[in-house]
Amino acid sequence: MLTTKQLALKSLEYRKKVLHYIKLANAGHTGGSLSCLDILNVLYNRILNLSCERFNDPNRDRYIQSKGHSVEALYVVLADKGFFPETNLETLCQYNSHYVGHPTRKVHGVEQNTGGLGHGLPISSGIALAGKIDQKSYRVFTLLGDGELAEGSNWEAAMFAAHNNLDNLTAIIDYNGLQITGRTCEVCANDSVMEKFQAFGWSCISVNGHDLEALSRVLSQPNKSGRPTVIVAHTIKGKGISFMENNFQWHHKVPTSDDFETAMAELDEQVSALA
Repeated sequence: MLTTKQLALKSLEYRKKVLHYIKLANAGHTGGSLSCLDILNVLYNRILNLSCERFNDPNRDRYIQSKGHSVEALYVVLADKGFFPETNLETLCQYNSHYVGHPTRKVHGVEQNTGGLGHGLPISSGIALAGKIDQKSYRVFTLLGDGELAEGSNWEAAMFAAHNNLDNLTAIIDYNGLQITGRTCEVCANDSVMEKFQAFGWSCISVNGHDLEALSRVLSQPNKSGRPTVIVAHTIKGKGISFMENNFQWHHKVPTSDDFETAMAELDEQVSALA
């Protein structure tokens, strides 16, 4: 298992790659990909019982990225884990490429097509129920955006999951407080999100979504018996790049050449500080 330092360096490496491929493609959801990268890093490098060789194993853990627009983060992690050659990402968002702007099962390692917000939690609840029926030991994880919680299908799924005692299901909310048109609290407020899930019968945990050790602890512990778990991961949109952080304009924006050079210099400084 990677040490904390190795994991931190991996996050910085992932951030560089996300920026590189978004700039190369001239398209991508920069801010949200950067905010969820530490979560994906911990999941794929410490938590998930999953590998490219065992992707068809019925006992594998499942990961569904409901906030599918942040697919660049998922792509760079899957490439790093050997699901496909990283050079494939040079075709990101190009004609006839499978590496499009939302997850598709045409890409090895992607469990479900997502991106229509509000779909990931219902799908994950169904997969978790199937696991219970089949008496499988796998866990199901899904990543949602905080703005995505405005979709009513999430709350139908939350009620369904609690009713069916899906303690093999964990939802992670990338709670960065921003969406494409501004602050989530101003667009469609979802204050007291933990209390809302608790009212639906879920076990709820709050965590710093950029604290790799804290993420490792909460994601590795088993769910309470008979209850699905939601982890509210407090993150920063555009994490790691000073001029992108907490700026909703970077929800879907491509770095200019100057932006890219500045961002890479900042990330290099962070790598040096860890050395």
